[in-house]
Amino acid sequence: MANKFYAQLLTPEGSLFEGDVISVEVPGTKGSFEMLFNHAPVVSSLGIGKISIQIAENEEIIYAVSGGFVEMSHNNCTLLAEKAELSNEIDIAEAEKKRDELRKLLKTITQNREEAELELAIAENRIKIASI
Repeated sequence: MANKFYAQLLTPEGSLFEGDVISVEVPGTKGSFEMLFNHAPVVSSLGIGKISIQIAENEEIIYAVSGGFVEMSHNNCTLLAEKAELSNEIDIAEAEKKRDELRKLLKTITQNREEAELELAIAENRIKIASI
């Protein structure tokens, strides 16, 4: 049996996950990485991507995340996400609609382009994660 450590996923809306885990994989802004029992202390920013929390040998919980921070120290992992959604709770049709609207918008706008591109990346990530 794998050694476990404590992890929690928090958003401005509240706690999405708390408990003992085998591993946590996150989308660091410099690349994805995985934390296991006795991982070296680390603090990192999170990008847009997937958080995978393995809670048992063949059981994992997957979230779509759109930024935040992670801290791992003394077998305690704290994820502070700007926004996170369970993969199986994402409305794919709604995310596809949002993606299509943003693609159209990006063909015409010149101001606030970076904001629209970020929103497009988030919509595309939601679709990708929901399809896992």
